[in-house]
Amino acid sequence: MQKKILIVDDEPNIVMSLEYTFKKQNYEVFIARDGSEAIQILETQIPDIVLLDIMMPNVDGYQTLEYIRKNPKTENIKVVFLSAKNKTADIEKGLEMGADKYLLKPFSVKKVVAEIKTLIE
Repeated sequence: MQKKILIVDDEPNIVMSLEYTFKKQNYEVFIARDGSEAIQILETQIPDIVLLDIMMPNVDGYQTLEYIRKNPKTENIKVVFLSAKNKTADIEKGLEMGADKYLLKPFSVKKVVAEIKTLIE
């Protein structure tokens, strides 16, 4: 069965490279440019995993994660933060809020794919 991934990031180059790579890996890919778009998608789609930036306009990654964890329909979705916020306090906050993993930008696409696969395959 095809795995579903929701990529939430406001940087088009990051979205394009991740979307291309995950489609080649036979994932069904959904794209959101901020947390509010992600929440709209999550009302109709339940992905296996959400790849989530933190610093975005409108609704940020922390608010999006909070929504995911408080909603019974989405609370069990795996969530991976992919962020340039690289201070120990930022990483700890993300994990304490319920992220399953916290990956730093800049990143290797191969490493991101490998980390996603360990969580959902």
